[in-house]
Amino acid sequence: MKRLTLLAAVTAAALASAAPALADSFTLWVRADGSTFMPKIVDAFNASHQTKAELQIVPNAELVPKYAVAAASGNAPDALSLDLIYTPSFAAAGQLEDMTDLAKSLPYYASLSQAHLSVGTFEGHIYGVPFSADSSVLIWNKDLFKQAGLDPEKGPTTWAEIRADAEKVKKLGPDIYGYYFSGNCGGCNIFTFTPLIWASGGDIFSADGKTAKLDSPQMRDAVAFYQSMVKDGLVPAGSRTDTGSNFFAAFATGKIGIAPSGAFAIGALNTQYPNLHYGVTFLPGKTGGWSSFAGGDNFVVTKGTKKLALIKEFLEFAYSLPGQTLLAKYGSLPIRSDIAKEALAGLDSRYLVAAEAMAKGKTPYSVVFNDLINSANGPWNTTLNKVFFADAAAIEPALKECDATMQSIIDAAK
Repeated sequence: MKRLTLLAAVTAAALASAAPALADSFTLWVRADGSTFMPKIVDAFNASHQTKAELQIVPNAELVPKYAVAAASGNAPDALSLDLIYTPSFAAAGQLEDMTDLAKSLPYYASLSQAHLSVGTFEGHIYGVPFSADSSVLIWNKDLFKQAGLDPEKGPTTWAEIRADAEKVKKLGPDIYGYYFSGNCGGCNIFTFTPLIWASGGDIFSADGKTAKLDSPQMRDAVAFYQSMVKDGLVPAGSRTDTGSNFFAAFATGKIGIAPSGAFAIGALNTQYPNLHYGVTFLPGKTGGWSSFAGGDNFVVTKGTKKLALIKEFLEFAYSLPGQTLLAKYGSLPIRSDIAKEALAGLDSRYLVAAEAMAKGKTPYSVVFNDLINSANGPWNTTLNKVFFADAAAIEPALKECDATMQSIIDAAK
């Protein structure tokens, strides 16, 4: 947040003042990832309520710095749909309104996504409530499985099964590969690689985000698992330099047997690649069990807004069954577990797997998440990109160094 504050001081003068809102309206920002479903829910709310939400869509990479600038200069929107992992950073900076009373007044509070609420809570107070959701899952190509003599209706449930299935698929041809991951993408790997560690009993941070925990048997085992598949040619060479551009596209070619992905892939594959037959299952632990990264956005309110009552009205509409159904139709998993099945009724049944993954998923908590994880030059991305494509002897020293580097970044933010 120190970097965000500096950015705000340097660029505040360049930020155009927001247009004044109508008396019975509030201003709302969302990152471009929400541009499919957010306009739909806003339009439905505005059409049925006297209160109006004034929506602005902001490019993904611009939203966090733009909001930091706006909050520092007094031009922030009343509310914001924010990538949930950034909630602790803005809460720690004192830029968000305490939503504890609002959240706990909701009769379905206990059914809201606990992962979203975990990162929406700072020092015992709730500063962000769940809004949109995605989950990480494992997908497999049914046609390739069938050609390889595997059961096309059964996805792998352990690392050994992933490995064995990937080996059989790879034998189908030189341009066919058993497994794929984006090897130079910190965000991709926190989303899809970390659940392998969680499901095996490990973690990368303590629950309060104040201690790095990468130097663990579970982390070493997970890295070795990926490293061995790379070494044995089950993963295409392009994985090493992929910064995320092929995170979805590689599997969509029909030449990848298994890939970790997200719930978003279900709609994208159905729409863009209707002839690709695939299955969806959970990301497994080493010997069984499963976990998922619960992603998406938290709904946060700017400190000092006078529009809290109007915002609550909007949230209650979004949380209703019609609201959750509308959001699900346009790409967001339900964030209320008590009505998730109803909200997904009539949609692809594979969404039910993704919804279960999200409901029981986890989200890492850190006030310096970007510096640790999302930054291309941060310790998470640089370390994984190094050890995934190295030899076994590199794993332990690399993870020890990464753990120490992460801890120094965490300590500097205290």
